[in-house]
Amino acid sequence: MIASLNRLVDLVEDHLDEDLDVARLAAALGTTEYHLRRLFSSLAGMPLSEYVRRRRMTVAAAEVVDGRGDLLGIGVRYGYGSAEAFGRAFRAVHGVSPGRARRDGGPLRTQPRLRFRLTVEGAAPMDVRLVTRPGFRLAGHAARVPLVHEGVNPAIQQHVASLPPEEHARLKALGDAEPAGLLAVSADLDPDRREGSELTYLHGVAVSDEVEVPGDLDVLPVTPGSWAVFRAAGPYPETLQSVWAATATEWFPSNPWRLRPGPEVVAVLDRADDFSTATVELWLPVEPA
Repeated sequence: MIASLNRLVDLVEDHLDEDLDVARLAAALGTTEYHLRRLFSSLAGMPLSEYVRRRRMTVAAAEVVDGRGDLLGIGVRYGYGSAEAFGRAFRAVHGVSPGRARRDGGPLRTQPRLRFRLTVEGAAPMDVRLVTRPGFRLAGHAARVPLVHEGVNPAIQQHVASLPPEEHARLKALGDAEPAGLLAVSADLDPDRREGSELTYLHGVAVSDEVEVPGDLDVLPVTPGSWAVFRAAGPYPETLQSVWAATATEWFPSNPWRLRPGPEVVAVLDRADDFSTATVELWLPVEPA
């Protein structure tokens, strides 16, 4: 996978002046757009789309400062239909207009070309199992919330806190399938995992087809397939977020599996009364790479 990501970086560089067909590039690299975007975002610390934008503006800035051609021509070459659109994009990256950059030589914010390397971190093995599940449903209370990469997500916290204690008990009694127990479900995620992008969060349980779901609950159908299940225990939610990141930096690059579309599910197996610590399982939908 590391080799594929580096090849992607090379292809981005070769196509800075044209629209990037990520699905086609992923197919050429023997993977999927869904998996490629997720791994790139996790390892690079920014979405692929943001990296492309920064690299385009880095190269465009060199042409602006060198005085190579008019500003509109440079903007059009990098995909902008007007001088105004190019100016807005340029200012968003560099903090100054193209005209000022040409006049003053900067300041400019350069995005270096990325190169991915696999680093062996140490001795701790990951606690993971692979399971195959038939189709099932996730039933509970859903809400649209922003994606937060680190720390507590206030929107999710507020959503769960708004449910009365008896509703949690009703949900637990309804669940009859794996993943077991009360679940935190993330679905409809932005492919690039951009901070602040919206996702569907569901607080609920897994149910089989035999269960009649009450009409006041939201239902997410889940297709049959394989799952990689990662177990972790420690401070919450920091431990969970660390495991989430480690799947991209450690597990997927060294195992013949890739992500497939589907919800990402967290099952809380045990927790402190104040939820400061917890034992959790992270369920990720996967397929052979």
